[in-house]
Amino acid sequence: MEKWIQHPLIKPGKIESRLYQQILAAGVLKKGNSMIVAPTALGKTIVAALVAAERLKKFPDSKVLVLAPSKPLVIQHEESFREFLKVSTTSLTGAITPSKRVKRWFDSQIICATPQTVEADVISGRYSIEDVSLLVFDECHRGVGAYSYVYLASKYTTDGKNPLILGLTASPGWDDEKIGSVCENLFIKDVVIKSEEDADVVPYFNPVDVKWVKVELKPELKDIKSHMDKALKARLKTLKRMGIIRSVSVSKKDVLAAKASAQRRIGSSANPPKKCFLAISILAAVLNLLHSLELLETQGISNLHSYFGRLRKKRTKASKGLMNDPEFHTAMELTEKAYENGIEHPKLEKLIKILKNELKNPESRIIVFTQFRDTVNKAYDKCMENNINAVKFFGQASRDTEKGLTQKKQKEIIKNFKKGVYDVLISTSVAEEGIDIPSVDLVVLYEPVPSEIRMIQRRGRTGRKNKGRMIILMTKGTRDEAYYWSSSNKEKKMKKQLSSGYKTDLNGFVNGAEKSAFEAIEYSYKELEADENSELNDEKKERPLVYADSREGNSSVLRELDRLDVNIKVKGLAVADYQVSDEVAIERKTAKDFIGSIMDKRLHKQAKELVENFEKPVIILEGENLYSSFIHPNAVRGALASVAVDFGIPIIPTRSEADTAAMITRIAIREQTHDRPAMQIRTEKKPLTAWEQQLYIVESLPNVGPVTARKLLEEFGNVKNVINASKDELKNVEGIGDKIAQRIKTVVDSEFKTIRSGNSLQKPGEEYKLIK
Repeated sequence: MEKWIQHPLIKPGKIESRLYQQILAAGVLKKGNSMIVAPTALGKTIVAALVAAERLKKFPDSKVLVLAPSKPLVIQHEESFREFLKVSTTSLTGAITPSKRVKRWFDSQIICATPQTVEADVISGRYSIEDVSLLVFDECHRGVGAYSYVYLASKYTTDGKNPLILGLTASPGWDDEKIGSVCENLFIKDVVIKSEEDADVVPYFNPVDVKWVKVELKPELKDIKSHMDKALKARLKTLKRMGIIRSVSVSKKDVLAAKASAQRRIGSSANPPKKCFLAISILAAVLNLLHSLELLETQGISNLHSYFGRLRKKRTKASKGLMNDPEFHTAMELTEKAYENGIEHPKLEKLIKILKNELKNPESRIIVFTQFRDTVNKAYDKCMENNINAVKFFGQASRDTEKGLTQKKQKEIIKNFKKGVYDVLISTSVAEEGIDIPSVDLVVLYEPVPSEIRMIQRRGRTGRKNKGRMIILMTKGTRDEAYYWSSSNKEKKMKKQLSSGYKTDLNGFVNGAEKSAFEAIEYSYKELEADENSELNDEKKERPLVYADSREGNSSVLRELDRLDVNIKVKGLAVADYQVSDEVAIERKTAKDFIGSIMDKRLHKQAKELVENFEKPVIILEGENLYSSFIHPNAVRGALASVAVDFGIPIIPTRSEADTAAMITRIAIREQTHDRPAMQIRTEKKPLTAWEQQLYIVESLPNVGPVTARKLLEEFGNVKNVINASKDELKNVEGIGDKIAQRIKTVVDSEFKTIRSGNSLQKPGEEYKLIK
């Protein structure tokens, strides 16, 4: 056999000839939509490259689309495909402007991208995926729920001229229902599993030696833990007496389920019992305690201290109750004392010892994984203290005073780590999935994780060129041990499910009689859909047009509108989320958002803007748990009554994002069936009338609200007279006393000067003082 793959579209001497990879690629080309489950080091990307080369050879005018869940992984795929194949290759991410993305799409044959970016572009009509001859879903186990993979798979299967789907993963999950769901969502027909035990794989696979290193909690940490345990136990006993939970031995999952149950009870009752509101508050406190204990047991004092600081700033009943609890208060005081004395988790000391010992070999490369960015920072600082050449690696989100890493910086860090500029990479979960760092000798897990998928991915960072090693740090007698055994058992169950139920027997989504039943249901549904489409065609000569606000891009409503064959235009709308005609605009609110807009008083303002800008505004209220919150149902009812009665805005309830899309479509069809002038889109709010501007100016005065502003204008006749009024004249207006009148005169009469900070004026938005 040739040492290198020979193919007209593959660069010579770039892909080693491995029989099992060629068989996998041939199987995909022969059997159709497939999922390949294989350990990270076995070259799933190379299989994808082999399939891509053959598809582009067969369909020379087509494209290959490779999707990956993170930007660093997208860039990595771009580099790999560019290295392997003789065709133009590019990448698309949200960091690239839409106009540049469109140009890259049409100029390239292989496109590596994040799914959210492609989804947004396809829905907006910037380009189509109909000419894609191969769609690769990397880390395809993400293809569940509302993740973009699900929409794109459905869209591609419908629109693609020559569709072929390839899913790649090292770990599809332990639950057979989830595995089946991924296969159904991504239209997978065949699942192929390659393991390190397979005879044709053994020559290329380096086993990973896993070692546990156990540590004992320090006395100071045990003391803190004992006080938090007492605070937790007291609340669990109360919940048990209330009949909310059955046992005081509960997991976080049990607590969340109990909270959801209490919320449902509130939502289903016109006058819910007070104990439900009390239970939700206690359950929230229990969740805070469970998280605090996890930080203490698995991370250390620094993380716990930071969390307590955030907890102090909260104004919820749950946080206030904890602050008033003597046991919890003592735990916070002991944490503060331990933090001041520099006491840390014993894992940190053990980690440094492991790193120092490993780095006696100057060629060693190590990845340290941890769940929390606070721990990344603490471990990095400790490495710097001990002259260990380390680098931090985390996501793009900014936290407090620390900015996230840009895509460019992430790429630079990975390249430098590969080159040996750094010896240790300390990372959050962002480096778990697929990042190609072939020279890693050791992976250290600062804590076990209960997910078998994440455990497999972390283990896959080592053992690519030589025998791999992984060390798991565990704290004795804590949830560390429980998490490890949980992930281990799930991994065993996953392998069993795959080998017994999905390796060769999966054909389509279901088998035998189940498949026949599914096809019958599918056929009936298509008939019904055809009837509905026929009805729509009778009502309209062309697709309904819906303008959507750009901020709605993250919701599933847009993808559901696309499924309904709606012509979607994404714009920055000044008012409302959707506009379907000159007169009709739609504000979409989920139940959670509706409650939030009551609490922060946005609802009144939004309703006012709707009626000021549109003749027929509509609010769609989405979801069925409107009364499942801390707000009393009567407050919610009052807000609903105000919107409907005071503002005259109709409220239409919907059950889900799909239901919302269907309702928007129906309203659009209704508005657009008759001959009407072209829609004028409101990218700016309607100009204020003269009296509105007058009220706006007067309302800007200190302590003057809408009611008082109206009284001032009625008293003095115009804005000029209000400004020129004396202090005594102002006091004649109801609602204005001596203090408010003095503040108004101070603002009106004071000379305009700003406080300087150093040699520069204060930044816009900062409060400044007026000086006489």
